[in-house]
Amino acid sequence: MARAGAAACARDGEAMTDANAIEAATRRLAAALDALEAAVERRREADRSEGALAAQVQALGTDRSRLASELDGAASRSRKLEDTNREIAKRLDVAIDSIRAVIETQP
Repeated sequence: MARAGAAACARDGEAMTDANAIEAATRRLAAALDALEAAVERRREADRSEGALAAQVQALGTDRSRLASELDGAASRSRKLEDTNREIAKRLDVAIDSIRAVIETQP
């Protein structure tokens, strides 16, 4: 009987050890699942951020195209104004020369 009691105690010890091992494994599994959920949430956030970034890049591309078009228009207007300015300067020079010639011929 003493042997049976000792065997029962050994089995109880093994049962406690097995229960402790299962409890530890369960805690590790729960921690791993928590870490996995956190990683999934970080990935979702990264995907949302990537989508927002893609939208910003698209908007910047649209703005760039609009600004390039406006710059081309402004450059064209500037060239026209410069041409007009040169033409006016030439006409003023002719008018000034004509006025000087008239003044020089006056006694």
